[in-house]
Amino acid sequence: MSLQNRQVLLLRRPAGAFRQEDFSLVTKELSEELAPGEILVRNRFASVDPYQRLLAGGGDTFTKPVALGEPMPSWTVGEVLSSRDSSFAPGESVVAYLGWQLFGVCRGTEARKVGARKLPLPSYLGVAGMPGVTAYIGIFDIGRPKAGETVVISLAAGAVGSVAGQLAKMHGCQVVGVAGGAAKCRHVVEDLGFSAAVNQKSDRLSADLRESAPEGIDLYFDSVGGALLEAVLPLLNPFARIVLCGHISTYEDVQTPLPKGWDFLLSRRVRLQGFIVGDRLDRWPE
Repeated sequence: MSLQNRQVLLLRRPAGAFRQEDFSLVTKELSEELAPGEILVRNRFASVDPYQRLLAGGGDTFTKPVALGEPMPSWTVGEVLSSRDSSFAPGESVVAYLGWQLFGVCRGTEARKVGARKLPLPSYLGVAGMPGVTAYIGIFDIGRPKAGETVVISLAAGAVGSVAGQLAKMHGCQVVGVAGGAAKCRHVVEDLGFSAAVNQKSDRLSADLRESAPEGIDLYFDSVGGALLEAVLPLLNPFARIVLCGHISTYEDVQTPLPKGWDFLLSRRVRLQGFIVGDRLDRWPE
């Protein structure tokens, strides 16, 4: 037996931002025959994440880039259709790294059961999934905030930043979110409970940051890099920490320039650490 599997394939390396012409939607037959230890999953939702632009570029990155003609890699959540792994039964909900396609096959050891808490399935691709775990590990394993410290969160309205800021706030910190536009800034303060928000699109970015963090910055959660990082560096307090989660402002660039003001890392004795959340799969259940 076979299934009609719809897939979104990467046709060409993007130049700049993704374009529709970079992809192709195809239908291919997928055999339902499984090897021992494998499961067949019907994907209900697939993630769209910034790191996928790095994978599509084909260059050196933290993991294997996607090959042309292959489905775009991503996390997915769906239900098991059939199983040759005794740990999984048909109908159970799972998260796996199956990419932009309707059906996928993986080993049971590569999937994680979800649904016990009765959360909506898309939550397991967001706050209860990779972005939420990224925020948790970045804040607590690397950032190690202390109550009363000032924490600045880039992309504060996004899937990772929104969780990171709330975790820091719950830990007793003053949290300043940086977001793109007035509406997102209102959301960050009024809905997420951040102490303040700064519009990244403002012509007064550096001044607004300084006014929102008058005592300096103790912890910066960076997913942007570029001009925003340059605006933060002079405001760092001695022994501040930078959690380097990403640098989306330069993902489309051929080369990533060194940020202006990098010397503040030395003079302020700043600790900067990058991390890949996939390195800490052991922490995901926690």
